[in-house]
Amino acid sequence: MKRGLACFLAGVALFSLDALLFRTRLYPSLLEPDSSAGLFELILWREQQAQSRYGDNVVATLGDSTFAYYPRVANERTGETGYMFRSAGVAGSDPRLWYYMLRDLDPAARRYRAIVFGVRDYDDEDGPYDIANEMADLHYAIARLRLSDVVEFARSFHDRSLAFQALRGGLLKGIVYQSDILAFLAHPLQRIAYVELCHRGYEGWTYDYVETSRSMAGLRIDWAARKATFPPEASEHQRDTTNRYLLYEPAPQTGTHAAFRRAWFGRIIARYRGSRTRIVFLRLPRGPIPRPGNLVEKRSSSIREFASRPGVVLCDEHAFDALEHPELFQDAIHLNHQGCTRFSAMLAAEIARMLGPPNREPAVK
Repeated sequence: MKRGLACFLAGVALFSLDALLFRTRLYPSLLEPDSSAGLFELILWREQQAQSRYGDNVVATLGDSTFAYYPRVANERTGETGYMFRSAGVAGSDPRLWYYMLRDLDPAARRYRAIVFGVRDYDDEDGPYDIANEMADLHYAIARLRLSDVVEFARSFHDRSLAFQALRGGLLKGIVYQSDILAFLAHPLQRIAYVELCHRGYEGWTYDYVETSRSMAGLRIDWAARKATFPPEASEHQRDTTNRYLLYEPAPQTGTHAAFRRAWFGRIIARYRGSRTRIVFLRLPRGPIPRPGNLVEKRSSSIREFASRPGVVLCDEHAFDALEHPELFQDAIHLNHQGCTRFSAMLAAEIARMLGPPNREPAVK
């Protein structure tokens, strides 16, 4: 009996210490900006700060690194469109992370005129692994996970061992922060200085960022033979991404990707039901040479299903087909500078066309 009570009290003490350090802003404000959690927090902080500087007709975009555009170029057309663009996307992210980003970025679910999600396909295609088991999501979103989120977040992982890791990490955040803590303790003053530097400069660094001009010009693909011919100067990275993202063997279609989209996009759409904010889906430029649609039988289209819900609209599926050329991509999935520039102007025009003239209904701050 005494041993059991001692174990219980020790567990309570451990949880309390973990909560004091990691469920307040005490440690999360000092996260390594280049880490998964630190990057997620830095982008969220940047966009929270921007809200006080921008008006009511703001369009927020969310996606992974393939949603590559320049908000500054899109905003050069504000005089024509009436809208300002901000990007809250995170490289390597997915709809589960976008839910947690938006929940804290827009608590009242009324800050933005529209939230635009960039997806690679309106159809649901299962990849080589179950996206629900992406453990990186825990490391990105750890600072945003409330105690009330932990069980639901853990249950969203289909693999039991990963679900347990998510549950344990969500309850005791120090486990997830372990490597970051050790790095901080090794050089605390250096970390603090770097965090302060990023807070001063991150807005400018990202808003003025210019992509590489490197291209995939000269790439050819024989889809019947599933073989690519590269130009002589092609890098190993360009070859690797082509093999991984264009020439891959289709996986068995089990419906897991569709279920993941329905679950997490569904939660986002539900948050904005009845608000002034429109939810917009657009199909991103797919690649320098898009995969033919007949390589795999896609059994569902959760994105098209969402279009039947109030406040949800779909961009023309072929609106950005004109960008799907080798000279506009730096690798198999990312636009280069020329591609980003063209995409930015096209994006601003297309979203303005879909939303119509901006109105004067104020945002809830």
